[in-house]
Amino acid sequence: MIAEETLVNELKQKESQARAFEVLVNTYKERLYWHIRRIVLNHDDADDVLQNTFIKVYRNIEGFKGDSKLYSWMYRIATNESLTFLKQKSKKLGVSDEELKMKMVENLQSDVYFEGSEIQLKLQKAMATLPDKQKLVFTMKYFQEMKYDEISEVLETSVGALKASYHLAVKKIETYIKAD
Repeated sequence: MIAEETLVNELKQKESQARAFEVLVNTYKERLYWHIRRIVLNHDDADDVLQNTFIKVYRNIEGFKGDSKLYSWMYRIATNESLTFLKQKSKKLGVSDEELKMKMVENLQSDVYFEGSEIQLKLQKAMATLPDKQKLVFTMKYFQEMKYDEISEVLETSVGALKASYHLAVKKIETYIKAD
């Protein structure tokens, strides 16, 4: 595994950029894909958003200052690309964000890439009722097992606020599942 600082330097040099970008994609594509997939739910949409994420990373690497980890910076881009994608999709379909979230969960059952059980489907339905920020925090903490300080770096939010968001998300999900 190439050191992050070396990788960033190689990405910024014309001579080594192509090879370094290939290393970057191979190193991070799977983790970023699953992060995006948990937000947009659909495999094909996740692939599109992942591609857009890497294009943005490639175009903006010069602006990466190293204030955060490279992965945190890319995660933030992936998160923003995912949320933008969902907003555009709901606008294109002429439905509210909430309606789109429910439609996406319903479509999960017919998604050949979804291998979830009935309980996982229920969890997805419960998560669809959460505000975007709570859903993101819950996803990153619960599914990706990220530490609060890592989530804080990605979402640029205090650890205290993240803990509160996660706690609220868990309560809402528990309430939804018990009522269902």
